[in-house]
Amino acid sequence: MNFLNLLNAMPGACAQGLIWGITAIGIYITYKVLDIADLTVDGSLGTGGAVCIMMMMSGHNVYVSMLVAILAGMLTGLVTGIFHTFMGIPAILAGILTQLGLYSVNLKIMGKSNQAINVDKYSLMVSLRYIKNVPIFKNTILIVAIVIAILIAILYWFFGTELGSSLRATGCNAGMARAQGINTDFAKVLGLMISNGLVALSGSLLAQYQGFADINMGRGCIVIGLAAVIIGEAVFSFFHNFSLKLLAVTLGSIIYYIVYNVVIWLGIDADLLKLLSAVVVAIFLATPYLRSKYMPKKSVKKNVVEEGV
Repeated sequence: MNFLNLLNAMPGACAQGLIWGITAIGIYITYKVLDIADLTVDGSLGTGGAVCIMMMMSGHNVYVSMLVAILAGMLTGLVTGIFHTFMGIPAILAGILTQLGLYSVNLKIMGKSNQAINVDKYSLMVSLRYIKNVPIFKNTILIVAIVIAILIAILYWFFGTELGSSLRATGCNAGMARAQGINTDFAKVLGLMISNGLVALSGSLLAQYQGFADINMGRGCIVIGLAAVIIGEAVFSFFHNFSLKLLAVTLGSIIYYIVYNVVIWLGIDADLLKLLSAVVVAIFLATPYLRSKYMPKKSVKKNVVEEGV
């Protein structure tokens, strides 16, 4: 085990963590804000990557390609939202159905199971090659960090508007939100569209970064995203502002990939990494319940003075 090898892998880990951090923000919106477990993301991430790569290969520039990828991701969220709200299918099953259908859709988009794109032939926004020894303005880490900062600012503004507040109210208490005149079905559909649009954006960046889009690139996306959300909330629990919580989720993704690289550096079987991720997520998810069940807070005794009439 050469420690220098671990240090050399850190910039790549940070870059991947930042790219997946956008996915984690999307998952945070559905899981924490809307209180919906959306499994569409395992398919929409691949859709974003596939659409972006195919658009660029057909002659469009990277910005147009990424915009179309975001719109494609929002469309996947719309489908899940229609399944859930207008067809009465439980949210988790609606996400599974959309994810299942997206496997075939992504195959049709790419024409085969994977499509590669060469950084020498196409002008990519980010790439694995743009990590070291490149001009600072072209560095992948800096570019993705700027993108995330802009996204957090936009989302912070949006969730402070009346429409954004209706999404938050729907996730907090749908019954009360309906009583206040909020169209909760519309709020859920919009939230799913925003979430999967962000995930597709992450997929478009990831496809550029690794140099190809693959039919299985989104597999396990929900686990990685949840791990980032949970780690971010656990480590940065002192972040209470909404924008800081989104930042914490991104930092949680970076921590996840740093730990991921440390595990590989330690020589642990790479085949067990997905299992390790699942175990970590399960532990963090179970911690609040186990803490409340086996470590109840000590009740504070108060002296009550009764006054006679």
